[in-house]
Amino acid sequence: MAGAAFFKRGSHFASLAAKDMPMLTLSDTWMDLFGLSGLLNPTALIIGGALGWYADGAKKLWIAAFAAAALSLMVEATLGLTGMPVWSQHSAGPLALFPFRFVGGGIASAVVYLIAKRAKKA
Repeated sequence: MAGAAFFKRGSHFASLAAKDMPMLTLSDTWMDLFGLSGLLNPTALIIGGALGWYADGAKKLWIAAFAAAALSLMVEATLGLTGMPVWSQHSAGPLALFPFRFVGGGIASAVVYLIAKRAKKA
């Protein structure tokens, strides 16, 4: 029961919270993930849309979504390493951003795929 007393004191958790003061709150992190850093990332949307236009089947949209997420993270990392300004400042890591960019790129590729399919019919 010594472990239960440790958790009740909370001194360990208080010291962790004091060290992590620069961290964003949970709501700020979610805003990053659903904003321009994640779901609405312009690079992922452009890449997803371009690959959706050239997709010849609906099954290729999964590949377009994955490529949009991966390439947008690579472009952002390259811009960060070169010192060029990045349009979205965020504290979330690439592993947290990838699924949101995957979904954003997938939605963009699906919308553009449907538009291209109708345009090619006409």
